[in-house]
Amino acid sequence: MAFKSGSFATFLILCPTCFFLGIIFSLFPYDYPILWSTVTTPSSHYDYFEAHLRFLHASPPLIPRILHIVIFLGLAGLVTKLYRPSESNMLFDGASLVLYMCGITVYIANIVKGLRLASAGRYGADLAAGPDDKDQILGREDSLKVLAASNTILALVLVGILVLQAGQWYAERKDAQEFESFAVGKKDKHEGGCGGCG
Repeated sequence: MAFKSGSFATFLILCPTCFFLGIIFSLFPYDYPILWSTVTTPSSHYDYFEAHLRFLHASPPLIPRILHIVIFLGLAGLVTKLYRPSESNMLFDGASLVLYMCGITVYIANIVKGLRLASAGRYGADLAAGPDDKDQILGREDSLKVLAASNTILALVLVGILVLQAGQWYAERKDAQEFESFAVGKKDKHEGGCGGCG
């Protein structure tokens, strides 16, 4: 690797990614009936989901601070691995950084906004009075569906980062094995040639 602390930087990428996947998985019981259930979702399920989102949004300031620190750690790991990059770093870590930034964008644009809407309990026409929210035309159920879909998109992005990091590990491992076998073969050939010289 081009950078000596590559394994620690990979650790800084994998831990936050798995941490966020765990958070999204805890929301999956709410998201699944809304997005994929063939049975019509009862309105009580939306009430439970909205109550859960309000509880999350009203959490103590320490909770979002920890979340943002973990986001920063993942970003720091990706930037560290891209310092003096090799070809492998540019391909795998560059793509991982793009996916990570897409995940941050989904979090800021959809999830944070959805949490604020759910916490306020005002959707669609209720927000028409505000000059900044005239573009908000979705009702309560549609807004919660968008939030559930955003969780799914974020989960796919995070899985993509894990796949890219696993692909980089596999590619580097295969390169090391090929280099080792080439070095052993060259050494054997050299020793055989010297034996013939004598």
